[in-house]
Amino acid sequence: MNNSKQKVLITGGGSGIGLALAQKFLQHGNTVIITGRNLSKLEKVKAETPDLHIYQSDVTKEEDVKKLIDQVQEEFGGIDVLVNNAGIMNLVDAGNERNDLQKQFQEIEINYHAPIRMLHHFLPQLKKSKHAVLINVSSGLAYVPFAQAPVYSGTKSALHFWTLGIRPQLKPHNIKVVELFPPVVDTPIFDGIAMEENKNINPISPETLADLFWKDFIKDKEEITPGMSFQLKLMSRLAPKFIFKQLNKLPVPQK
Repeated sequence: MNNSKQKVLITGGGSGIGLALAQKFLQHGNTVIITGRNLSKLEKVKAETPDLHIYQSDVTKEEDVKKLIDQVQEEFGGIDVLVNNAGIMNLVDAGNERNDLQKQFQEIEINYHAPIRMLHHFLPQLKKSKHAVLINVSSGLAYVPFAQAPVYSGTKSALHFWTLGIRPQLKPHNIKVVELFPPVVDTPIFDGIAMEENKNINPISPETLADLFWKDFIKDKEEITPGMSFQLKLMSRLAPKFIFKQLNKLPVPQK
């Protein structure tokens, strides 16, 4: 697999994991395009890292994605690597009928529907690449659900199984499929989580995650499970009830 001189597009690249991955690809001689809904955030990143290319685009909007395809094709002649990173996590108490239903549906749209949409529309460009790669950013919670974030856990589990299903289908088209399972990362997405004995859970920085990702990525690993994610994967097979109870001692969000 070629790890440099590739044209890489990363959704949700304006901060956190997406930005850290963007900088890692950039460090290794790739052309990197990041997208996001917040233009001011993207422009700030561009000012700090001028070599990054930015496009305001909402992965949940069909018209935005189609426009993005045309823009990328015109300026770069297509992409070689698509990183489906955009995602949100909401804390939800399923026992509360006052929950915002549309907010939960939006979580499904961004975390699960959007990666399918992005692959569907960028598939022709990936097929033309000699070293095409699809990278889906999943979560360690794809293995063991976190009760305080049931919709998020469900979307990441769905993304995981979708990734498993499409991998052999894309292989004949020479598109490699990689799945990254981040553990708890120090980003705003985990703010507000109530967790018993949370002293034992040490979030890693986005930059550390990007370093760990790259070490396995250049080894051609299809599933990358840094830190706690590997433990969740292992325990979900060896003792699923035990690890579920350990992770969900406080099943209801406290806020």
